[in-house]
Amino acid sequence: MVDVIGAAGLLGAETDAEMLAVRLAHAQRLGNMGWAEWHLHTGETTWSEQVYAIFGRDPGQGPIALPDLAEHVEPGDAATLDRLLWSVLQGEEQVQAEFRIRRRPGDLRDLRVVLEPLAGPGGPVGMHGVIQDITGRRRAERMVSESRRQLLEAREQAAEERHVMLALREAILPAPAGCLDLPNTGIAVRYVPAEKTANLGGDWFEAAQAADGRLLLAIGDVSGHGLPAIARMAQLRHALVGLAMTGQAANRLLDWLNELVLHQLTDTTATAVIGHLDPETRVFAWAQAGNLAPILVRDGAAAHLGQPRGVLLGAVSGRPYELATTRLLPGDVLLMFTDGLVERRTRDIEAGLALALAAARRIRGEDLDGGLDRLLADIGGPNPEDDACLLGVGILG
Repeated sequence: MVDVIGAAGLLGAETDAEMLAVRLAHAQRLGNMGWAEWHLHTGETTWSEQVYAIFGRDPGQGPIALPDLAEHVEPGDAATLDRLLWSVLQGEEQVQAEFRIRRRPGDLRDLRVVLEPLAGPGGPVGMHGVIQDITGRRRAERMVSESRRQLLEAREQAAEERHVMLALREAILPAPAGCLDLPNTGIAVRYVPAEKTANLGGDWFEAAQAADGRLLLAIGDVSGHGLPAIARMAQLRHALVGLAMTGQAANRLLDWLNELVLHQLTDTTATAVIGHLDPETRVFAWAQAGNLAPILVRDGAAAHLGQPRGVLLGAVSGRPYELATTRLLPGDVLLMFTDGLVERRTRDIEAGLALALAAARRIRGEDLDGGLDRLLADIGGPNPEDDACLLGVGILG
């Protein structure tokens, strides 16, 4: 905004001295600062026009005498003013300090004051200096400081929430330590949490040997994020473990889980792949509910298994799930995974699947742990938006 008063003053000045005075007044208004002078022996006090504005004082009242200045200073800053004046009276060349004044109830102003002594034959006879109103600057600094404090608190709270949720997940679904070695079969699992705490979700897995010798292999993803999704994940996984004891086929297990989600886990959907691997025949009998088909790695090539019919758990009742079977061969690797592995906001899911297939070709059953780690790195590491489960099965002989 153009300072019309200052410009008019400059145009109306007739002498160099007048022009200098106008310019000085203009500079003081722009910087919200002024000068002041106090004489100790005479008590004479002189203020520039801007100091009156800073103190919110009518020039007709005259300036505030030095002994009365403390009455206008915020009580908590009185000691600062005392130290400032004492230093000047001791003859220090230039001293400065910041303190607050109260112009009227509720109107505190932050001042920066720079003073130096007026020298006399026997020592200082007064003092003069510059007074600047820095209220706006300090208010902005306090706002920035408060914003930083709130941000730090939010980060610490998010980190604590993440720690709690991951600890809860680990208690419900402990990750196996390394590869599970079974006769002629290796199993390795990776759970990769979302980078964003709020997106930690309900991905789960199960890998266990049933009483009849078959291996129960399953992965799934419950809709939602945070503690509610983790709780629903626990219910679904525990239900599967119990239902699997019936010895029924994978598609029948999905029928039951679908009814559970529909009638017990309201406002919830879930995806899953469930299968049984017979270690003797190496037949993998599996079914899926709205999940991506497993990847089969054979002789250095990787491809998806043909996908049997199966809708999301919790979507609709009475739609049977189809069972598919695949005979695995020595050297084969089977990869089961949730969509968080390949689906990213920044890329198409087909591109993610292509990356996963390319990385899967290099996985060998003898090094499942290393192979899964390399695959995760090749497809871009942790997903910021979603967690993921990856279960690998290697047929060793």
